[in-house]
Amino acid sequence: MRPEGRTPVILKDLLVKNRDAILERWLHLILETYPADTSTLLKQSKDRFLNPVGYTIFKEIEALFDELLEAMNFERLSSSLNNILKIRSVQDFSPSQAIGFTLLLKKAVEEVFGRETQKEQTLEEWLRFYSRIDQMAIKAFDIYMDCREKICEIRVNQARAEREMAFKMMERMNVLKEKT
Repeated sequence: MRPEGRTPVILKDLLVKNRDAILERWLHLILETYPADTSTLLKQSKDRFLNPVGYTIFKEIEALFDELLEAMNFERLSSSLNNILKIRSVQDFSPSQAIGFTLLLKKAVEEVFGRETQKEQTLEEWLRFYSRIDQMAIKAFDIYMDCREKICEIRVNQARAEREMAFKMMERMNVLKEKT
């Protein structure tokens, strides 16, 4: 319940005001999905040259968060998701773990605000915002699957190329054997 005389705070304004804290918490939660050694390394620097993976994740979650607050342009959203999922699709994550970072935003928001602040906004505002996060997660799954398909294609093509090389080497060996 809202105390009498208080003006309701619009959720978007609250999210914008607490943007940095939410992003820091979201990044922390994402980096905790990595093994301890990797997580420590990724947390050390946001420099794009010293820590390209950490830098990419941080820059792209910034873009994702901003997009969730605005018009939610799926082209820009897809681009940011793609940049993160290219990394996570080659790492030792199950599909749910790879895309689970999107849903960690809900946890980050809840941890930054706590339950009391959430009561000041309407349920409709929260449902709309959480629905956008869910839409982002669904899109992330599609992108993750595309990344995994590309990896599979690369592996198949590499195996074919290696097989072709092996056959050519065997042919050369047979030709040399016949000449002797």
